[in-house]
Amino acid sequence: MAFREKKYNIDIIMNKIFKKAGIRFLRLIKPRKQKKSGFDILGISPELLEILNKNRFRKPTPIQKKAIPEALSGKDIVGIAQTGTGKTIAFAVPILQRLSAAGRGRALILLPTRELARQVADVCALFAPATKMKTVCLIGGESRDRQLRALRGGPRIVIGTPGRVNDHIQHGSLRTNDVSILVLDEADRMFDMGFAPQINRIIRTLPDRRQTMLFSATIPDEVMDLAGRYMKEPFRVEASRSGSTAVKVHQQMYVMRTSLKPLLTLKLLEEHTGQVLIFVETRYDASKVASIIHHAKFSVAELHSDRSMGQRQEAMEGFRNGKYRVLVATDIAARGIDVTGIEMVINYDIPAENDAYVHRIGRTGRAGKDGLAITFVRPDQGSDVKSIEELTGVKIEMMKHPAIPEEKLWGYEHAAANRGWNQSATRRRR
Repeated sequence: MAFREKKYNIDIIMNKIFKKAGIRFLRLIKPRKQKKSGFDILGISPELLEILNKNRFRKPTPIQKKAIPEALSGKDIVGIAQTGTGKTIAFAVPILQRLSAAGRGRALILLPTRELARQVADVCALFAPATKMKTVCLIGGESRDRQLRALRGGPRIVIGTPGRVNDHIQHGSLRTNDVSILVLDEADRMFDMGFAPQINRIIRTLPDRRQTMLFSATIPDEVMDLAGRYMKEPFRVEASRSGSTAVKVHQQMYVMRTSLKPLLTLKLLEEHTGQVLIFVETRYDASKVASIIHHAKFSVAELHSDRSMGQRQEAMEGFRNGKYRVLVATDIAARGIDVTGIEMVINYDIPAENDAYVHRIGRTGRAGKDGLAITFVRPDQGSDVKSIEELTGVKIEMMKHPAIPEEKLWGYEHAAANRGWNQSATRRRR
C-alpha cells in the first residue's frame, strides 16, 4: 500500500497550539523589500543613504544628480540651479562623506544671510550623526561666547556669514589652516551685498590645496572671475540656465501709478487664499506696506535689516507655521526664506537688478507645485520689463484689474541697460 504524505498548513497547526495556550498566533510576514532610491547610484555611503531614506528623500533633483558624484570625486564645482532645487543637499552630503573618509580636515560654508546660514546648518545637523561630526553656525546677532565654546569643541563643519566668520578668523578663534572644502552658496548675492572684501580675505587664509564649490541661481561674470582666481578647472553643473525661472511659476504684471499699489495689493489678498510673500525695495517701504495690510485685518509680518535677530526669527517661524499669512520683506533680509507652499509672490516694486527678480519669484512654485509671481510696474518702466524678459527668456503676461485704470507701458521696445547685480549699491543697506 503506497504511503501518501499528508500535508499540513503550518498556520492552522500554530493557531491550534497558541489557542490552547490562550495566546493569539501572529503569522510572521516577510518584510517588504524597500524600494530603491534614486540616490543609490550616486556613490553615497550607506549611512547617509539611510538618513536620506528616513527623511523621504527618494528622487534626486537635477542639481543633486549632477553635482553629488562630481563633488564626491573631489572636483571643484560651479553649480547653477534655481532657488529651492536642493543645492544644500548637493554639497552637504559630499562634504560629510569626504570628511568622514579622510578622517581629518574641515569644511567652511559661507552664505549671505543669517537665515540662510541657519537653514544650511539644520540640513548639515540632520546628516551629521551618521558621521559623528560636530557643526557650528557663526552668524551675527547671536552670542559670541556661545560660538567660542562651540569652536573649542572642534567642529569639522563651519557654516556662517562672511562678516562673522572673518571676525572669528581675525581674533584667532577660528583656524582655517586645515580647511579642505570651501563652499560659497548664493555667491552672486554675497557679492551684491558687498561681501567681496571679506570673502577674499577669508579665502587668502585657506590652504591652496582644497576643494571649492560655488552654488547659485545665477552666476554673473564677476563671480566667474573669482572662480578663475581661486578654483582649479571647475566642473560646471547646470541644472538650469543662469537666469532661468521655475517652469511652474506663472508670471504676471500690472501697470499702474504708484499711488494705486496699496489698493491692488489688498484686492489680490482678498482674491487669493494662500500664503503671500511681498517684496519691497527699502526698509521704510516694508514697514509702510505691512502697516496697510495689518489695518486691513490680514495677519502680516515684516522682515528687513531694522528688525532684531529675534524679530526676524519670529517673523520667519510665524510665516513658516502659518501664524502669518503675509510676509513683507526686502531682498537681502528675505534671502534665507525657504518655505514651501507660498501661493503668490508680489513684487511691490520692480527689482533694481534683473537677477533679483529671478531670486524673488523662485520663492513660489517650489517642490513641484504651481506658483504665481505678480509684479507692479509703473508706466515708465517698460525698458526694465524688457530687460528682465531678455534674461529669463519668458514673456511676462500683462494683466488688467477692475480696481485700477488701464495704463500703457512705455519704452518696452528697448531693454534697459545697467541692470546687473552690481548696479545698485544702495540695496546693500536694506
